[in-house]
Amino acid sequence: MSDTENRASHPLPHPARVTISDRVIVRVTGPGTDKFLQGQFSQQIDDVTQNHSPRASACTPKGRAYCLTRLVREGEDVLMELPVELADDTISHLRKYLMLFRGTSMEKEANAGIIGLMGESSIKQLLPDAAGKLAAPGDALPVNGGSLIRTMDTAEGLARYELWHTGDLDSSLRQLLDDLPEIALADWHASEIAAGVAALSPATKEGFVPQMLNWQHVGGIHFKKGCYTGQEVIARMHFLGQLKKSLFRFAMGQSTTPPTPGEAVMAGDGPVGTVISSVSFADGTAELLAVVRHDSVDFILTPEHAPEAALSLLPLPYSVSEREQTGTSDT
Repeated sequence: MSDTENRASHPLPHPARVTISDRVIVRVTGPGTDKFLQGQFSQQIDDVTQNHSPRASACTPKGRAYCLTRLVREGEDVLMELPVELADDTISHLRKYLMLFRGTSMEKEANAGIIGLMGESSIKQLLPDAAGKLAAPGDALPVNGGSLIRTMDTAEGLARYELWHTGDLDSSLRQLLDDLPEIALADWHASEIAAGVAALSPATKEGFVPQMLNWQHVGGIHFKKGCYTGQEVIARMHFLGQLKKSLFRFAMGQSTTPPTPGEAVMAGDGPVGTVISSVSFADGTAELLAVVRHDSVDFILTPEHAPEAALSLLPLPYSVSEREQTGTSDT
């Protein structure tokens, strides 16, 4: 892939489609599917229906997230998506718990995939009646061969959707998809950052409680459900108001390389945060999501590898109420 293909467009193109090739779909099937997922994920599994596909996290007993995903109902089964680079380790870890549920399995779907759709007009072009039925993030609609899901808009108001397919899509739908302009994966990554949606990597997994990644603000935590691994820590942080750092979106000026996941965010000589994800744009600028201490965002912040490159705070499409304790704004 060329350097140009690794860089996102600015502004983000729409209408457009993109194959989200760095994710795999995993199917959980069998009589213990719901009980297994209920005990490991932060979402209320009864709420995962054909018309609602919420985000969820799976955590260590200490409440540290090793999996950020979306749960999609297909018949009696549940599908989830995992980053390619973490999929095998995540599946191996979850299978330790799955052994308690006879006849229930968790496997990658070889022929499944996710297509990202950018812009309201892309949906109107594909399925004219769908947009009105997908009003909020997590709303879902079954289509022939898969599910169409509304995901978080960007802070700039760009509507986004995910088309999950586990079989052959309807031929007429496939043709309409082919008529949409195809964009680079970097454009989708940029839209995820602009939507404030965190993604884990080998450098950041098990590093943060989900609330530090704003996972509650993208519909990924159900605070009233029963016990699951890590729930005690997550609930304590929520109900006692102990969140001292969270996910921020930043812009970075001209740089040859963007920050990398796991890199420190610095205030002077001291680290005050961690880069979660980043993307470069064709004009040489970059954007990133980073978990940063609330009491540090008013200082001059820089990525560790480029101390001359000050970071500028950008808005998120949702408010983070936990920051009000320190008077920190999203803008």
